Amino acid sequence: MPVTSITIICNPNDPVLDEVILDSAVDSFREAFGEVKRRTLDDGVAEDFIVDSKASVSEIAQFISSVFGDAQIDIIVQDVKNRRKNLLIADMDSTIIAQECIDELADYAGLKSEISAITEQAMRGEIDFEEALTKRVGMLKGLPESILEECFRSRISLNPGAITLVATMKARGAQTVLVSGGFTFFVSRVAQIAGFQSYRANELMIEDGALTGELRRPILGRKAKELALHQFAENFSVPLGQTLAVGDGANDLDMINASGLGVAYRAKPKVAAAAHASIRYSDLTALLYAQGIASCDFVVIDDILRADRKIGQS
Repeated sequence: MPVTSITIICNPNDPVLDEVILDSAVDSFREAFGEVKRRTLDDGVAEDFIVDSKASVSEIAQFISSVFGDAQIDIIVQDVKNRRKNLLIADMDSTIIAQECIDELADYAGLKSEISAITEQAMRGEIDFEEALTKRVGMLKGLPESILEECFRSRISLNPGAITLVATMKARGAQTVLVSGGFTFFVSRVAQIAGFQSYRANELMIEDGALTGELRRPILGRKAKELALHQFAENFSVPLGQTLAVGDGANDLDMINASGLGVAYRAKPKVAAAAHASIRYSDLTALLYAQGIASCDFVVIDDILRADRKIGQS
C-alpha cells in the first residue's frame, strides 16, 4: 500500500495542537488506517503522521478535515516518496512579501482602488493576467522613477517565515528561485534580502526618470512561470517530483500543478481548490514542516530583517 504522510500545522503564534486533540486524532487515524507513526515537528504547532492507505490523497485529506472539524489548522497530505524537495520556486507578491507591489505604486498615483480591483480580478483568474498587467502598468505612465525606491523602503515587508524557509532549504542543498509577474526593481531586492539564489520577473520601461507605462517583452505570465519551473528543474537536474512551488494567484496555477508539491499560500479560492495543498493559517515555515523538517532543524537567521518590519528600514 502507498505510504502517506499527513502533516498538521497551525499558526505558530496561536498553537492549538494540544495532547487532547492529538490523542483523539491518533485514535481516529488508527481506526481508519491501522498502524500510525507519529512525530512531533514543533510542540503545539506541527505534527507529522505516517500511514499506509489505499485511499487517494484527496480522500485522506477529506477524512483528516472531518477529524479536526473547525480547528484552525492546515493539512498537507502527500506520498512519502520524494517528500524532501531540492528546488523551491516561489511567487513574490502576497506570497513571499505581504503586498502587491503594483497596488502600492498605484497609491502614489492616486489610483489604488482602480488598480487593486483589476489586480484582484487577475489573481482570481477572472481576467487574463497579461492583459490585466499591461492595463495596470499603462495607468502608471508618468510616475516618477524615484517612487519605486520610496515604495520599496516604506511599504514592502516579508511574510513571516520567508527567510527561515529559504535559508533552511539552501542549507539542505536545495535551489531557491523567486519567479514573479511583478517587477525586477522589487523582485531583485526581495530575492537578495530573503536569500533566493535566482529570480525572474517583468521589467518596467523607464525614460527620462519616469515610467513609460510599458513593459519589456515578453511578459512573464502564467505559462512563463510554469516554463521557469521546468527550466530551473532541468538546469539543476532536479526531477519534478522533487520540486516545491508556492503562490497565491491564478497566474501561479500552472506552476503549482506541474510541481511535485504545489502549495497555495493564503490564496484565492480557485487557487486553493486546485493546489496540492493549501496554507490558510500557518506561516511560510509550513513548507518546511511539509517536508518532515522539525523546527529544531530550521536555519534561523538573526532577525536584522524581521518579517514584521518594512524591509527597507533595516
